[in-house]
Amino acid sequence: MNAHTPYGQARLPAHLALRIALAARVLKGVDTALLLRALIAAVGEPITEARLAKLRGSRLRTRLLEAGGGGEASPVISEGQLQRALSLLKGRGVRMPEEPPPTPQPYREGELQDSVRIACASDNGERLDGSFGNCARFLVYQISPSASRLIDVRQPGPCSAEEDRNALRAQLLADCQLLYTLSIGGPAAAKVIRAGVHPVKLARPQPAREIVEELQRVLATAPPPWLAKAMGAEPGRRVRFTQ
Repeated sequence: MNAHTPYGQARLPAHLALRIALAARVLKGVDTALLLRALIAAVGEPITEARLAKLRGSRLRTRLLEAGGGGEASPVISEGQLQRALSLLKGRGVRMPEEPPPTPQPYREGELQDSVRIACASDNGERLDGSFGNCARFLVYQISPSASRLIDVRQPGPCSAEEDRNALRAQLLADCQLLYTLSIGGPAAAKVIRAGVHPVKLARPQPAREIVEELQRVLATAPPPWLAKAMGAEPGRRVRFTQ
């Protein structure tokens, strides 16, 4: 479910297109095209989950009035409509239809120089939307400063009552340097760290590709020394990364 935008952003991810369509339905006198224009004016391009998360009601109202022309024909929006639309735009109460996991790409060890391997806890499609202990799968990416690739989709197997669920999941990711998840308890985090993986807890679900792109920017500029070490950089280069 992709949507064309009236400006430079050619397509929206399906989950954002759904949110915008639902939000337009609760705003009296606002169609999807007008809401898109207002959102681009309010948050810039491209429209992303992170940008929508920071959007405020007052700014959205102002941009909607401007997009409507500012005259008597401009939409009359109640505070209740505005808050409901804002909630939908941020993804509250919006559930996407179940999406299959993405297909990994071929990868041979050492293909991406200066790269790190990360895992994202996922329940649906190519999204970071799961917790470490209960997610359906882990999306595994190889990321260098200039390229990235989804190299594996790992599904935790069943475990018996005698087995340690969190330890088994940690071992499944032992070849990764980073784990991104929505939640992870202290004892589980200790097992992940013991496996040589650094857990990163995020506050909200988001497309896994946004995480990949952000980490790629960090790798290309100034990764912290521990991350530079994970990339295989020599000590002299780690000093340069720090600077």
